Amino acid sequence: MTTLLEIKSSVLRQVQACPTFRRRAEGEPAATNADPPEPAAGAWKPGDGVEFFAHMRLILKKGEGRQGLPCPEVLLRSGSPAPAEPVDPSRGLRALTQEEVEMLYEEALYTVLYRAGTMGPDQVDDQETLLGYLQQVFGTSPEEHAEAIERVKKAKAPTYALKVSVMRAKNLLAKDPNGFSDPYCMLGILPASGAPREPGPRTEQRFSFRKGSKRGGPLPAKCIQVTEVKSSTLNPVWKENFIFEIEDVSTDQLHLDIWDHDDDVSLVEACRKLNEVIGLKGMSRYFKQIVKSARANGTAGPAEDHTDDFLGCLNIPVREVPVAGEDRWFKLEPRSSASRVQGDCQLVLKLITTQRDTGMSQRGRAGFLSYMLLLSRLLQFEHRSEEPKASCWRGELSGPAATILCLHGAQNNLSALQLAVLHWQVSSRHHQTRTLDYGYLLGLLEDMQAHWEEASSLPQGQEESLADSFNAFSEFGLRLLRQLRDFFPASNSTAVYRLELLLKCLSKMQIFQPSFEVCSFRTELNADISAALKRGNREWYDRLLNTKSPREQSGAQRLAGLVELADAVYEDLQSCYGIYASLFHSITDIDFFTLTFRQLERLVAEEAWVLTEELSPKMTLEVASGLFELYVTLADIQRFWSSIPGRDSRSLALAGIHGPFLPAVKLWLQVLRDQVRWRLQGAVDVDTLEPMDASSKHSSSAATASLCFSHIQELWARLAWPDPAQAEALGTQLSQDLCAATLFYTELLRKKVDAQPGAAGEAVSEPLCVVLNNVELLRKAAGQTLRGLAWPEVTSGPEGVLPRPLLGCAQALDEDLQQEVHTVTAHLTSKMVADIRKYVQHISLSPDSIQNDEAVAPLMKYLDEKLALLNTSLVKENLSRVLEALWELLLQAILRALGANLDVSADFYGRFHFTLEALVSFFHAEGQGLPLESLKDGSYKRLEEELRLHQCSTRECIEQYYLDKLKQVARPRVRTRSVGTRPRPRTPAPRSLAQALPQRSLEQKRFGRLSVRCHYEAAEQRLVVEVLHAADLPPLDANGLSDPFVIVELGPPHLFPLVRSQRTQVKNRTLHPVYDELFYFSVPAEACRRRGACVLFTVMDHDWLSTNDFAGEAALGLGGVGGIARPQVGGSARARQPVTLHLRRPRAQVKSALRMLEGRTNKEAQEFVKRLKELEKCMEADP
Repeated sequence: MTTLLEIKSSVLRQVQACPTFRRRAEGEPAATNADPPEPAAGAWKPGDGVEFFAHMRLILKKGEGRQGLPCPEVLLRSGSPAPAEPVDPSRGLRALTQEEVEMLYEEALYTVLYRAGTMGPDQVDDQETLLGYLQQVFGTSPEEHAEAIERVKKAKAPTYALKVSVMRAKNLLAKDPNGFSDPYCMLGILPASGAPREPGPRTEQRFSFRKGSKRGGPLPAKCIQVTEVKSSTLNPVWKENFIFEIEDVSTDQLHLDIWDHDDDVSLVEACRKLNEVIGLKGMSRYFKQIVKSARANGTAGPAEDHTDDFLGCLNIPVREVPVAGEDRWFKLEPRSSASRVQGDCQLVLKLITTQRDTGMSQRGRAGFLSYMLLLSRLLQFEHRSEEPKASCWRGELSGPAATILCLHGAQNNLSALQLAVLHWQVSSRHHQTRTLDYGYLLGLLEDMQAHWEEASSLPQGQEESLADSFNAFSEFGLRLLRQLRDFFPASNSTAVYRLELLLKCLSKMQIFQPSFEVCSFRTELNADISAALKRGNREWYDRLLNTKSPREQSGAQRLAGLVELADAVYEDLQSCYGIYASLFHSITDIDFFTLTFRQLERLVAEEAWVLTEELSPKMTLEVASGLFELYVTLADIQRFWSSIPGRDSRSLALAGIHGPFLPAVKLWLQVLRDQVRWRLQGAVDVDTLEPMDASSKHSSSAATASLCFSHIQELWARLAWPDPAQAEALGTQLSQDLCAATLFYTELLRKKVDAQPGAAGEAVSEPLCVVLNNVELLRKAAGQTLRGLAWPEVTSGPEGVLPRPLLGCAQALDEDLQQEVHTVTAHLTSKMVADIRKYVQHISLSPDSIQNDEAVAPLMKYLDEKLALLNTSLVKENLSRVLEALWELLLQAILRALGANLDVSADFYGRFHFTLEALVSFFHAEGQGLPLESLKDGSYKRLEEELRLHQCSTRECIEQYYLDKLKQVARPRVRTRSVGTRPRPRTPAPRSLAQALPQRSLEQKRFGRLSVRCHYEAAEQRLVVEVLHAADLPPLDANGLSDPFVIVELGPPHLFPLVRSQRTQVKNRTLHPVYDELFYFSVPAEACRRRGACVLFTVMDHDWLSTNDFAGEAALGLGGVGGIARPQVGGSARARQPVTLHLRRPRAQVKSALRMLEGRTNKEAQEFVKRLKELEKCMEADP
């Protein structure tokens, strides 16, 4: 019993083991022949099928990556450097002449030698370092370098100017009663001719334009500028620009006052008039007096009535202005310790040159042109091609280079927009000669976009140059997109990222197009990108076609190449969808996938149409194999399009291409049928009928067969034949071939196991167990494969229901395999029959002195040992089948033992009853074995009944005989509906019941029916039985009729010992006799209520010359008769509704009680049996 308790779900192990067969696709099980790695695709000839299925696996392997839509994570397999992009030195800036190089060198030296301002922390402050760097850039000798420096030093120093932008102020003091002020700024340069600022701590008194100053020194009127007045605000915004000439950079300083305006005279107009006064140059009067004089020349009025309030001042030495300029908030300062000020002022300061004594300036070259040439020179020097990862260079300039460019840009007064434009122009041109990082170029465009609001100030020449650079870069980018697959392969993540940045650069350029007034670059960039992609697709396809399947070859020679071409197109479409499509759609709003799919799909379809028309008249096995493989890939392309939401494959050029491939597919499936048989034959030949390994219970041939079937299912799914009628024909033929191959395999196994010599005395055969497991595994594999061969039906049926031909085929195969399993199971268990009978006989012969468990122990030990072997050797399904067979064997053996031992002691039957219960517990194994429902069904019920009857007395057996008769009689049908009562609507019967009703009705009508009426009269203590009529009796005479009469008797006899049977009259030549006869039986009501009490109606056919024939019988239990079950309540007894009884013949369970009685030797049993046997003689004439 411990064996069944250890049984686990080996079905799960089998299911988990099945995927391992598929993972072994590269090789068959160890017991089989090794498959060649790359079989040659040719005409498949008879053999063991290994080469054919190896080629099939190659076809299926291509489909493994074609399940569902591709994921970018799968496609991006490489992070290696991107392929090198084409470069062309001629696409850079124009090469300079030697004279222009010398002038550019002089311009750079001039910039360094005459620098002004403060160097920043990231800039190179050492002049010698900067000069030495320029010598390296221009490649001059020390002598030439020294001579150039001397020439530059002899040149006239540049004229400097300070460019001041007064932007805004904040948090000023409120000087007016309304809580605000009307601020304006007055600013100017304190020249070097004035009193120089003494070193040391500042004094308390400071200079002011409006108030009297202790500080001496004239202030020329041309150095004074004033902003507009901003009324009623403490946070004024001016954004006004001023330029002041600087006489001495080292000593001059910028002075700024902020005042609250309290005058009606416009300060701007006053300053304008002041600057128009002649003869004021060199005056030593203070600015306030000059303003008063100017006002006097305007509108008269006392100056004391118009006094402005001081809000703060700033003093900024010019030498402290950074060379790159600065945008900064300055804290306002008071004039003296008595002054109260607050707030800050934002200024943008930049030190520039207005006159330069250089060759380029003398020739009228604009500052942005010289900057562009210098930047190009420095980029070429910094970006050395011999450096590793030169294509990833992001334009990081060295310290000297960045310092020189900063000095030159500031000195030439180039705006931030001009600098951004120049860097883009030079870098984009340089990129076409030596590859840069696209992220750097995109950053330049974004920097230019940030300052594009100043585009109106861009010089015309620079705008034209910018448009040219956009056009050149667009042409370069479109040329790369035409060769997308070469320079940006989808499997290279680095290249894909470069493509993304390139597209962003091209898209970003569209932002600047509407702002160009003088000239413009290409306006329809998206249309140009689409055209470039289409042209690139065609060039890529033509190149692939000429390589793999040139048109100069014959059709048969081109076929293999066209298959490779179709595979390459599918992989390319996967890349387009998974990688490229999202980039183009999100950046340029171009549907790159649809564009490419439509184009390539049409081209492939055209080649396939032409090739199939050429090869159809020359169909051979080799051609059919190639066309089949080609069609599978074309079907994958169609499915790829259909799997995308919103796409319809009916509009494709491949939509109707399956038609020309039909002959090739039919021929290939015929080859498949033969190759499957050869493969199975070869697998069985080398099979040793031993488990493959410790984790499996089937042999190598079953694994091979299961693998073949799974390949067929996958191949059918890949085929996906679109025409329903043709798919049904192909699928039906394939399913029939599969079923035939399955049965062929089982036949091979049977022959192989029959040919093996069996071990003497071996009750459990391991080869038989392996065969049983093989058949079960193949039954599951074939069933799964057949379910996978479903095709789209012409008339769509319920979802999930197999087509009728396939369903019929699957059911027939399952029945055949189940029968085969039962045959092998019976063969396996037949070797245990003798042992089981021996142990059962041991139980029957055991003396009464031995305990029951001791008598049963040998049988239980035997079963435990054998089932331990079976549990190890069989899968769960087969173990259950073997257990069921053994259970039936045991039951039959016990029944046989009981039949051989009649009229023995009650202990004998009690022992077998103990044995039966022990076996039930053993085979159930606490739910791990067979279910109780199956154990206690069939033969078990018969055995249990016989054991129970053997333990009963004679009268109890007789009562059981009548109880069995009552059980087999159908429930009487009584018409009880009153007059005027509406009948109840019938509830439709379940489908299973509805199917069983016709068969049951035929059984009931076979022997006819009898209508009777029965009740008990308590006052008279008698039972009244009325036989009304019969109908549909069986014809028992030669004339096709009968002469029926009815015998009415009460039973069992020991309950009614004084009651004799009565009979009706004979009704001649009729099958529907009418009797209407009344019979009285004087019996007590108590006897009628006893167990098994009944009225037995026996219908006989009267024969004059021989014994009467038995027609049928029916029994009516007395327990439910009116007057016995409940008292009679008013009304005539005849008013009771009649009861219709269906006539039957005695069944097996009735005869079992009779057999028990036959074994009894007492008189009562023998007399009862004698009477019944006389009745059986009458039944022998039943046709």
